[in-house]
Amino acid sequence: MSALGRKLVRDLVHLRGSLTAIAVMAASGVSVFVAMRSMHGYLLGTQARYYDEYRFADVFAHLTRAPAATARRLAAIPGVDRLESRIVFDAVLDVPGLAEPAVGRFVSVPEDAQPRLNRLHLRRGRLVSRGRTNEVVISEAFARANDLEIGDTLSAILNGRWQRLRVVGWALSPEFVYEIRGGADIFPDNRRFGVLWMGNRAAQAAFGMRGAFNDVTIEVSRGADEADVIARVDDVLARYGGVGAYGRDDHVSHRFVTDEIQETSVTSVLIPAIFLGVTAFLLHVVITRLVGTQRDQIAVLKAFGYSNSAVGWHYLGLGVAPVVLGAGAGVAGGIWFAVKLAAIYARFYQFPVIRYQQETGVLVAAVAIAVGSAVLGAIGAVRRAVALPPAEAMRPETPAHFRRGVVERLGLGRHLALPTRMIARSLERRPVKAALGIVGIALATAIIVTGGYTFDAIGLMKHVQFHEVQREDMTVLFHQPRPLRVRHDLARLPGVRRVEPFRMAAVRLRYGARTERTAVLGMAAGGELHGITDRDRRHHDVPPQGLLLTTFLGERLGVGPGDTVTVEVLEGRHAVHLLAVAGFVDEMLGTMAYADLSTANRLLGEGRVVSGAWLAVDDSARTTLYGTIKRLATVSSATVRETALTGFERTIAESFRISLTMMVAFACVIAAGIVYNGARVALSERGRELASLRVLGFTRGEVARMLLGEQAVITLAAIPAGLGIGYGFSWLVATRFGTEMFRVPLVVTGRTYLFSAAVVIAAAALSALVVRRRLDRIDLIAVLKTRE
Repeated sequence: MSALGRKLVRDLVHLRGSLTAIAVMAASGVSVFVAMRSMHGYLLGTQARYYDEYRFADVFAHLTRAPAATARRLAAIPGVDRLESRIVFDAVLDVPGLAEPAVGRFVSVPEDAQPRLNRLHLRRGRLVSRGRTNEVVISEAFARANDLEIGDTLSAILNGRWQRLRVVGWALSPEFVYEIRGGADIFPDNRRFGVLWMGNRAAQAAFGMRGAFNDVTIEVSRGADEADVIARVDDVLARYGGVGAYGRDDHVSHRFVTDEIQETSVTSVLIPAIFLGVTAFLLHVVITRLVGTQRDQIAVLKAFGYSNSAVGWHYLGLGVAPVVLGAGAGVAGGIWFAVKLAAIYARFYQFPVIRYQQETGVLVAAVAIAVGSAVLGAIGAVRRAVALPPAEAMRPETPAHFRRGVVERLGLGRHLALPTRMIARSLERRPVKAALGIVGIALATAIIVTGGYTFDAIGLMKHVQFHEVQREDMTVLFHQPRPLRVRHDLARLPGVRRVEPFRMAAVRLRYGARTERTAVLGMAAGGELHGITDRDRRHHDVPPQGLLLTTFLGERLGVGPGDTVTVEVLEGRHAVHLLAVAGFVDEMLGTMAYADLSTANRLLGEGRVVSGAWLAVDDSARTTLYGTIKRLATVSSATVRETALTGFERTIAESFRISLTMMVAFACVIAAGIVYNGARVALSERGRELASLRVLGFTRGEVARMLLGEQAVITLAAIPAGLGIGYGFSWLVATRFGTEMFRVPLVVTGRTYLFSAAVVIAAAALSALVVRRRLDRIDLIAVLKTRE
């Protein structure tokens, strides 16, 4: 080994504490990058292969009822490559062992054959057979959640008749990768919602649709204009109660999966960038200070003939080595993390292939980015070492010019103990070093705040959605709109204390050249069971005239209060109206247009009818009410708020909390590393000074107070700055994670601030104990023999 090689090893050993902290930070950033970037590629590739192999449709359209011959007209539209007409209905299910009513989405498929589009991936059992009208294939997630095996039965009211259905298979479909009903649902509840595939003839008989269909899926020809196909499909289906065709981008399952893929892409860049940026900063501080303390060694190396490039490579290697080691550990941790995330995604996204395979390119990119951050952090110190002339480097650095500081000028020195005066003087005379220390600890604090913020945001979303928006105990939807007097029938059900009906309808809003597909929710003024609440927890009343839009929807349309939008109703007669925008509500979930119930009825050109109702229910009568609703022929679905809340919490616990806890843990480690590093560097820089004070008669406690007191002041000054920077990082995360279905609010609670400050203070206290032990064991003679 060369002399420089041996020196490199000695320096690495000597600085093992500081460099270990840097390696841990690099490992944190690399592991997050590997895990999230791998998930991005995994989801994107799996989605593309699944869609292609199982022929996921490009265009979807639902309608009231159309004769079978209409399908031939649709198939003749230019650009339609493949088409499949079918029957799709929601119905309430009575599942063995489940007290609450479940909702099943029945989808017709050919008997003894695969559908042409949205083919089934059969997991167990077989497809439905011709002539067996009671057979169904059910979605695997629904089967597993309810412990349903092949041959088990469940019951449902189909078109007014109570029917018992037998399970003959489990399956997956590209149409239901993310298996939710849509509407207000954002998290899957596989125990209470599932998909059931039924034979075409059995579905026609069960739902009274002989020789007819109410749903169509289309594969668009390569190069064809999808928008033109959708427009032509709408023209054909308008007379049959079509509610507006739409493409993949508006498909509920596809949109959720695509949004998740986009979020993993953002996370894989944003969070590692913060971690590795802090790593580069800390590395810059450590190597710069090391060069300053090794001026004489640099001079000797150059005097003995080592070139500037050799010296530069030596210090660059000193900076890169811990990052490379950390990157290696980060790659291993990232792979482990990715495997865990893949298992979680496999539970929520129903892909047929769940095997995770690591991409070599991601690993190479992670290491390259880490090394690049190391070079960026160390390059300034390396240039300083290269630029030092040997003769100048042999001399100690020119002492700072002495001047009276603020403490002396104000006459405060005589009121302070000597150690305290020395702390104040040191901070005053080394402002740049103090500032760098403050910035480093502030960044560590900011990272913890950012990690904690995500928990605060999710907590706020849960509280607002399930305690201030959804105050009802149950929501029921009808197969068809019902007269308003149906509320009296619902009020007579066992245990129902209050009924508030609503009317929901699909619409298309236009403003200028912009168009958005959404729904209008008509509510009665003065309702108590369902609120309109924004992310700041401000309640909004239903406007007596016009529309109240969610802020996200308003931004997509580019409208402001008072502007007039064109409302095209996608039900009934497809009426078109002009309505003013009455205001906006900054909701966190979905996009919606709110209106007074009478306004919604007027838009639809109908009498006083409703499509569902919110119910308040006595706890003592819940079981009886559930049993009654399961047998109501008019009800297509029923949702219990408590079960939705349980599903939300379970989903968060299994998905977000795992990744977020890892982030917070990484942030805490980084904070401890930065604080410890600062204390260790200060000890190495001031070792001779502190030893001199010991020889002059200062006690160990006084000397420790001088060193650690300075670090305490820096830490306490850094914490408020870090809390502010953390809020800025949180804002950056919040602005990057807004999607049509899901917006993360910007809220940082006092608990997060206190936790962040406590972690940094605890790290400072532990670092102080370690440094104090080293300070107590310092060899005074050896230190005093060394040159400045």
